[in-house]
Amino acid sequence: MNNNKQLDLQLPKGGILLGVLAVIAIIAFSKSTVTIKSGQAGVLYKTFGGGVVTDEAAMGEGFQVVAPWNKVFIYEVRQQEIYEKMQVLSSNGLEIQLEASIWFQPQPGKIGSLHQEKGENYISRVIQPAIRSAARSVVGRYTPEQLYSSKRDVIQTEIFVETKKILDQQYVQLNEVLVRDVTLPPTIKTAIERKLKQEQESLEYEFRLVTAQKEAEKQIIEAKGKADANKILSASLTDKILQDKGIEATLKLSESPNSKVVLIGAGKSGMPIILGDQ
Repeated sequence: MNNNKQLDLQLPKGGILLGVLAVIAIIAFSKSTVTIKSGQAGVLYKTFGGGVVTDEAAMGEGFQVVAPWNKVFIYEVRQQEIYEKMQVLSSNGLEIQLEASIWFQPQPGKIGSLHQEKGENYISRVIQPAIRSAARSVVGRYTPEQLYSSKRDVIQTEIFVETKKILDQQYVQLNEVLVRDVTLPPTIKTAIERKLKQEQESLEYEFRLVTAQKEAEKQIIEAKGKADANKILSASLTDKILQDKGIEATLKLSESPNSKVVLIGAGKSGMPIILGDQ
């Protein structure tokens, strides 16, 4: 009977042990697995194996099994966008407000190095300082008038080139820089608009003058041509030619079916006179 009691006391202890082991197994399993979502990649950190793994490809999407004492850092590898609103100075020292969007993503195959050297907050550590530095450098080459009118596409390209030079060395792939807006001080903007309007009016006035001058030259040329033609015609029309032309016309008219009377030699200089029904 004592043996039965001892057996009854041992069973609950065994059940507790099994429960503890089950909990430990669940925790260990949860620590040993990670699910990497679409558009992400994982950087493996080996606690007892040299830290961040940089000489191997990042862990891909899906369910991954790792040792429970290691850790996985998840990074977005799709194209991302940040918006920057910056205060920069033009070439003559005036403050310009520049708004831009930056499209970027981690360099493929360099995510481990990015994590090891820059960390998870690499956007604020690397990208934002790079775009601000490039924007200050580029805008400082131009006057407010150039920025307002014809240089927006140029500065966008130049900012992209200078930012890319920096980020290529920081394991970040720069895809595009888009300058959304360039805002000048109100007084400068008004002065530039007034100047541009005056230049446009001046160009329009010059165009009208050139057009009028060309029209006058055209009329002079046409008038001169007509005068020269009349001189040539007058010099070539002798009395004999006029008589011959009159005779030819008289013969053609006499052939028509209409009733008429032709008086030969009755007109001035002996030209025929044609009398019709009336």
